[in-house]
Amino acid sequence: MKPQDESSERIRIRVDSDLQELIPGYLKNRESDLQTYQQALEKGDFDSIAVLGHSMKGSGGGYGFNDLSQIGRAIEKAAKSKDKDSVRKSIIDLTAYLKKLEIVYE
Repeated sequence: MKPQDESSERIRIRVDSDLQELIPGYLKNRESDLQTYQQALEKGDFDSIAVLGHSMKGSGGGYGFNDLSQIGRAIEKAAKSKDKDSVRKSIIDLTAYLKKLEIVYE
């Protein structure tokens, strides 16, 4: 799976039904993070970007979203290097991933 892929193919993630009440809020927070990333990037606030990326890296796997962990890792790494272009690319990857994501509760 490549999050930056612009195809319309859905990304289906199977999640334990015990998490059904938590997942929508978690994903809504990731969508809110997109705006926070953009604002921080405009200000050159790489520290805040790194903190958010680190948080997503850790939490993604806990909820079964390994791709979110990978994107978070990429964001954190780019922010620590103050690499605006890589941060932007990762934000695009995150946006695409969230748009294509489909949750299947088991």
